[in-house]
Amino acid sequence: MSSGRAAVLGHPISHSLSPVLHRAAYAALGLDDWSYTAVDVTEEALPAFLDALDDTWAGLSLTMPLKQAVIELLDDVTPLALGVWAVNTVVLDDAGRHGSNTDVHGLVAALREGLDGQSDERGGPDTSSVRSAAQSAAVLGAGATAASTLAALRELGCAEPVVYARSLARTSDLAKVAERLEVRPRFVVLDDAAQTLPGHDVIVSTLPPHAADGLAAGLAGPVEGLLLDVAYDPRPTALAAAWRRAGGDTVDGERMLLHQAAEQVRLMTGRRAPLDAMDAALRAALATR
Repeated sequence: MSSGRAAVLGHPISHSLSPVLHRAAYAALGLDDWSYTAVDVTEEALPAFLDALDDTWAGLSLTMPLKQAVIELLDDVTPLALGVWAVNTVVLDDAGRHGSNTDVHGLVAALREGLDGQSDERGGPDTSSVRSAAQSAAVLGAGATAASTLAALRELGCAEPVVYARSLARTSDLAKVAERLEVRPRFVVLDDAAQTLPGHDVIVSTLPPHAADGLAAGLAGPVEGLLLDVAYDPRPTALAAAWRRAGGDTVDGERMLLHQAAEQVRLMTGRRAPLDAMDAALRAALATR
């Protein structure tokens, strides 16, 4: 496609950094006729919005609350997206609307950056060292991002993570996702996390911004594992700062954002994403926040 329109949809959407990332990619790839915007769309308005799209549209990025609502409106969905029951990417072509999930890709890539960094310090990265480093894993939160995290951890070799949930009564949806993914998590209450988190090799916090601040204040160190906090405002989060002070390694949440967007660019344009250009644009945008 010589030109194309794309957008990120959600409600609210003004905070999204997706336009920064995708526009930087288009500029670096010389796709001068491509455009990317942010559009505020509610669940109720989504069907009509999709029906109004013409053949100039190449793709859509989806954020909450649309990742699940869009599924029944698509012509086909990848098995991974069905497994986690979340679509964050729609590719549009003559054959219809095709849904996929690049959040899992973003999480895996971000975690591999951190785990490879640990391996560098311990004698050089390889596939076996990355997989072994992820054997003992924990997930904070039990929402949509936690579902993608279970799939990412499975890919890294951990099929029995511990999930710390604010309410065990609200884990049934995630339990269904785990069953589809053939992952066997153990659910415990988040109140117990401060004392037991240091025992895990990999920790992914999927909690909303500031929701882990209390946990950070009560963190019992020292720690050695790798923490990825998907929140990136403020930078660093209270949890990431506390983890570093206690001796642990961290991966910034924007790394997941960067890598999931890069995969979206590949799917929508058919071109390999210019990761360095996107990374530079993201860093510049975050520096102004």
